[in-house]
Amino acid sequence: MTTFQRARSPEQRDIRRRDILDTAAAMLDEMPVSAVSLNELSRRVGLAKSNVLRYFESREAVLLELLDRAWQEWNAELPRLLPAGGDADLAPAERGARVAGVLARSLAGRRVLCDLLSAQAGVLEHNVSPQVAARYKRAAVANVVVLAGLVRGYLPEAGERADRLAAEAIMVAGAVWTHARPSAAMLAAYEDDPELALLKMDFASSLRDLLTTLAAGALARAATAAGGRA
Repeated sequence: MTTFQRARSPEQRDIRRRDILDTAAAMLDEMPVSAVSLNELSRRVGLAKSNVLRYFESREAVLLELLDRAWQEWNAELPRLLPAGGDADLAPAERGARVAGVLARSLAGRRVLCDLLSAQAGVLEHNVSPQVAARYKRAAVANVVVLAGLVRGYLPEAGERADRLAAEAIMVAGAVWTHARPSAAMLAAYEDDPELALLKMDFASSLRDLLTTLAAGALARAATAAGGRA
């Protein structure tokens, strides 16, 4: 392990924080969130655990920041997949289904983001201070706003319901990811009893179907609200 030298300037602290985040990100490329430990992160970054904690108050604080980074990267990809005004000749229901399919397929290719989303409420939002929790939630709200804007640009008929649809899509994605990755014992149970296969989920197709339903509901509620204002 290298001898610790405290970062004195803001620039040095930023570099140290980026090193820790980049190391944790590399670990997530190799292992699930549950396997990322502060001890191993410290070893790989070349710092004592106590020194890592000078920059991030806990393992969960590191992972929440990586979740925000991964989410922003996903948002940046979506304009190409959901261009504003795209497929305007299709009926709203068809475009709603396309939104669902695009989101499901793109998330299926982002294992780390999905793994972090699935751990967000039950794991990552614990063992952090109110300050870190608030900072992450502000970032999450900003990411939902961006996602909602992309959805609204492609599906303008959703109106204000696009905000709720975007937030619900994230929550559903995390839940489906968890259920679509059963334990070895569950897989064996499915194999032994075909009737249990009803509960076995494929991530991309299950998420697409659920998001299609959410999009249809958002369009219906937006239409009802618009009719009430007419």
